[in-house]
Amino acid sequence: MNLDELVIYVWEGQADIAERIERCVLNLGVEVIRADGLNLSADSTDLGNAIAVISVTVLEGARFTRQGVEGKFGMPVLWVSANQREVSPGSYAMEYSHVLPFDFTGAELRAMLVRILQRLQSNQRQVQRSGDIIAEAPCMQRLLEDVDTFADCEHSVLIIGETGVGKERIAERLHERNSHYGRGPFIVVNCGAIPDGLFESLFFGHAKGSFTGAVAAHKGYFEQANGGTLFLDEIADLPLYQQVKLLRVLEERTISRLGSATPVRLDFRLVAATNKSLRELVQTGAFRADLFFRLAVIELNIPSLEERGEADKLAIFHSILQQVVGPELMQQLGELPFFILDAVAQMYFPGNVRELRNLAERIGVTARQLGNWEGCGAVQRILDQAQSLSLHAPSSQESSTQSVLADRRNWDQEERNRIIAALQANDWKRQNTALHLGISRKVLWEKMRKYQISDGEPEVPLVEKTAPESHTL
Repeated sequence: MNLDELVIYVWEGQADIAERIERCVLNLGVEVIRADGLNLSADSTDLGNAIAVISVTVLEGARFTRQGVEGKFGMPVLWVSANQREVSPGSYAMEYSHVLPFDFTGAELRAMLVRILQRLQSNQRQVQRSGDIIAEAPCMQRLLEDVDTFADCEHSVLIIGETGVGKERIAERLHERNSHYGRGPFIVVNCGAIPDGLFESLFFGHAKGSFTGAVAAHKGYFEQANGGTLFLDEIADLPLYQQVKLLRVLEERTISRLGSATPVRLDFRLVAATNKSLRELVQTGAFRADLFFRLAVIELNIPSLEERGEADKLAIFHSILQQVVGPELMQQLGELPFFILDAVAQMYFPGNVRELRNLAERIGVTARQLGNWEGCGAVQRILDQAQSLSLHAPSSQESSTQSVLADRRNWDQEERNRIIAALQANDWKRQNTALHLGISRKVLWEKMRKYQISDGEPEVPLVEKTAPESHTL
């Protein structure tokens, strides 16, 4: 849908805004219809490409509400305030999600129309495969390009991302697209859930009779992953004394089960994940530097849901709804009401995809049981409850997101300088440099391409970090 296909129904009351709107969209091909006194319930017009613009002054007589207009007419609502622009839109009730000041400009109106139009289009977009990774945001597309580039290599990978962004799914994609290890098992271990004293038994396995209760031989995680991928989630939670043992296995590629002196040769790929900064943990002594460098041959940073933006939020939301409701009932229920799309698009999800999944499943189950998207107000109550938890989150998250992005840029610059230093030490010979860094020539070439490193290029000094401003909560 384009702007020239859009129809705007205007309820202006005594505000005299219809003529102003007509002037603002004069060259866009948008049709403007004065709707005061118009009985749309008896109108045969297809309202799938329509927007309602309602002056707040109309509320006194007609008692419009956002849900009422959307539920009855199926249109998103843009409100025009009775106040001038010194009144913040944030002072209005949450249901008035699109508010223009009374003295709005043409640019403000057009920007708001484009934003609404994009969400209408997202409702009509079909997700190709619900089981696949959704990546409409450029930052997510770049990540998947990196995943596919480094999938078919043998070196360790460190995945960094906030809780709930899908680190295990990225690890699975690395495994599935590896021609060698992809044919083997994919073993998942949560390092934060390993009981004290059982690390050796769980990871190395044990021989029969090696201790009381060992009635049979047992393969540990290392052996279970042989020929495939070992995914260590929450790697930062691994105690230091266990980190030493993991490092030794990665370097020697052999283990011995508890109670056995027979070494076992291993061939697996290690993928580790964390939501913490291992570099900071290394500096504080909470994580071994040698293990960090062994793990982080390849680093993949997964963007948060906020960084991915509205398009990914809505596409993921649609995908999960289709799984919960089912394609047949989804078609019977019809397109999602705009108030649902609008709420999801604007909501902040600190739990990322995992939290968004929870919301989609709750709404999906409710709609499935009640047979409609309104659910006698049940869906709106679910949205209100979810929104109340994130009312002040975007402003507080903004500085956090900027901090994360700054850290990532600094990490990239550190790795870029490390590669340049290694190239200089080896007279810019690719093969010697790759051996020096412990990576393949292909991986070195990919990193040089990623960081746009040219022959003979000097290192760039790192930018000093400034202390963040303190905020009163």
